[in-house]
Amino acid sequence: MYYEHFGLTQPPFKITPNTDFFFGGGNRGPILEALIYAITQGEGIVKVTGEVGSGKTMLCSMLQTRLPAHVETVYLANPSVSPEEILHAIAFELQLDIPRDASRLAVMHAIQEHLLKRHAEGKRVVLFVEESQGMPIATLEEIRLLSNLETKSDKLLQIVLFGQPELDDNLRENSIRQLKERITHSFRLEPLTAAETREYLMFRLRAAGYRGPDLFTDGIVREIARVSGGLTRRINLVTDKALLAAFSENTHSVRQKHLDAAVRDSEFARNPRPAGASPRWGRGALLVIAGMVAGAAIFALTGRRDAPAPVTVDAEHTAPASTQSPVTTPADNGENQKNSLKSNTYNNTVTVTPVTAAATPPAEPAAATEASSAAGSLLDIRLAATSVWLDSAKPRTHTIQLMSSGDGQQLNNHLKFLSNIIEINSLFVYRTAAKGAPVLNVVWGSFDSQSEAREAMAKLPPSLKAYRPLLRTVQGIKAEVRSRNAP
Repeated sequence: MYYEHFGLTQPPFKITPNTDFFFGGGNRGPILEALIYAITQGEGIVKVTGEVGSGKTMLCSMLQTRLPAHVETVYLANPSVSPEEILHAIAFELQLDIPRDASRLAVMHAIQEHLLKRHAEGKRVVLFVEESQGMPIATLEEIRLLSNLETKSDKLLQIVLFGQPELDDNLRENSIRQLKERITHSFRLEPLTAAETREYLMFRLRAAGYRGPDLFTDGIVREIARVSGGLTRRINLVTDKALLAAFSENTHSVRQKHLDAAVRDSEFARNPRPAGASPRWGRGALLVIAGMVAGAAIFALTGRRDAPAPVTVDAEHTAPASTQSPVTTPADNGENQKNSLKSNTYNNTVTVTPVTAAATPPAEPAAATEASSAAGSLLDIRLAATSVWLDSAKPRTHTIQLMSSGDGQQLNNHLKFLSNIIEINSLFVYRTAAKGAPVLNVVWGSFDSQSEAREAMAKLPPSLKAYRPLLRTVQGIKAEVRSRNAP
């Protein structure tokens, strides 16, 4: 939308953790280096805490990209796992062929044998546990027992717990004191100061292609730091809206009234400026481009500075950012669409081919085609195709998780956008849950081996890498779906 106006090549303040935008200030860089050292040296259990939106997920993403090739990562995103299921969940992510009714002892033995094999091959295995403050105490104790798996000189499994400050409260429980004593390193992501906020803003803008003078005065920066509490996700949200407001007035400087409007449009706003301090643009709404995307398109195509009358965005009808991935399509994303990644779902060949308006996707499998005639949306079609795929794919088939969303309508719209970048028949969608709320996960491709999947993931366009894709297995997805559907 406003990207061309400010000379940007990509969105600078998206809340999805794009590692190209990792900010090493605010002690983030040293913490990353310390984590890499702790993992490669076999330091057992490591803990990272920080407030919601402080950058824990970004740090986890950077770790996965920076760790040496001999370190294998296992990612556990669902903290609400019972102690009876946690070993099975880890075994599934390790791609172990274990019967669902296998005993706890049998699963533990299989995990130990797998880790010993990896150790003999000179590899290390690290388990990332996100949102670990939501784990039951008994489940945390099961994870502690995994840390007992070791040789005479090395731990067989490294464990990194990412969580909110409530994790520290949980670890104070007397029943879990043994886990606390096993934690060799603890790191905390602190909010950014005003000075660090300025560095952060300029770093993100430069990384997105901005080459002009500072857009923010010292006063604006201090106000952004104040209303955001120094939390990077909030900084991104309020700054993105402030830039959008400045664009709607055809100015290249962010003024206080633009920031005030952005703050009022943000549900997290703390102590916003009095209403009389600057022009009021409407409660719960932001003065933006006419029809937002429509106005941006007119500006991009015609170069005109004028725009139709602004519209308001009702914040009460917008799904919370914490439950979904942003799926807005930037007006300047056409360059990424010119050379779009196409994949054949069945033979896994990956080629880069130009997308034209006349491009026609291959025919759906018969079952999916029948579903499409009855379904009313692209999302329904992909859900039906996914059911067929999961039934026919081998358990050890690999795929790439692109994103998650709690908003079905928004995801349906984004699937149409994705069809310009990736062959739509290679995209699959399945239902799961996160923190008790229903979520739709989008995965791409069917690959016979992990190496093929990694190679394909490396070739994804930047617009998709921004969503922090993850490697998954059909076996793991089926287990996740079963867990959701369990009574």
